[in-house]
Amino acid sequence: MQCGITVSGQHSPKDLFFQGIGRCLLIVASIIPWVGAVVAPAIVAPDVAMAQDEDAAADGATEPDGESMLVFYYKALGLRYVIVFLALSFALVALLVMCFLQIRSAVLMPKGLSEAFEKHLDAKEFQQAYELAKADDSYLGHVLAAGMAKMPTGYGPAVEAMQAEEGEQAMKLDHKVSYVSLIGALAPMFGLLGTVDGMVAAFMVIAKSATAPKPSELAVGISQALITTLIGLWLAIPAIACFALFKNWLQKLNGDVDGEAMRLMSRFQKK
Repeated sequence: MQCGITVSGQHSPKDLFFQGIGRCLLIVASIIPWVGAVVAPAIVAPDVAMAQDEDAAADGATEPDGESMLVFYYKALGLRYVIVFLALSFALVALLVMCFLQIRSAVLMPKGLSEAFEKHLDAKEFQQAYELAKADDSYLGHVLAAGMAKMPTGYGPAVEAMQAEEGEQAMKLDHKVSYVSLIGALAPMFGLLGTVDGMVAAFMVIAKSATAPKPSELAVGISQALITTLIGLWLAIPAIACFALFKNWLQKLNGDVDGEAMRLMSRFQKK
């Protein structure tokens, strides 16, 4: 096993396998709080369950062995849905981190750029101001560079060029944020797919049984139907909430960038 897992003791390979999965999922749970609600008790449960099994064996207990929460979730989901939901979880975390780092005022419109650009304009160093804005890869830098490039043709064309560049930059940011919404839409759909799979499996048990099936036989399909829906919602709810938050941030920052760019370029209005 990987993830820093060392094999020791007298546990069976099956127990060690599920312990390894649990410790790997704990890393994901530490990053994804809504997954932690499921994974945390499931990871602690195997050790407790094994300790209880050893005590029961020592006391000669006749009760059946209990099943840990992690094993229960794994069996209920199945390997396909475990892979799907883990992939969606990692993708969502990566997108959220990227958006939180990039959709900030300090990144989209650096204060140092505005100050340096304004100093060049005050000193009538228009070429240096243009080169400064062109070399800067920020939202504001692209807008100012587009305006300065059209300034020789007049203030009106420069404003139009800045507005066109603002639309292009806003579209790029909106595309990044839209992937968060995509995960928010896909997660409950996969949950619904698991619900249908689970209910079909439960009805197939009923159809193939000549007598009334045992509840434990029906529980396999029903547990898959419920747990896939549950995990899909756990992923979708924060994804949709963060998407709405990012959209509001983008609208505000688009207005801030437009206002700052127009303020810096307004000195050319009368020329």
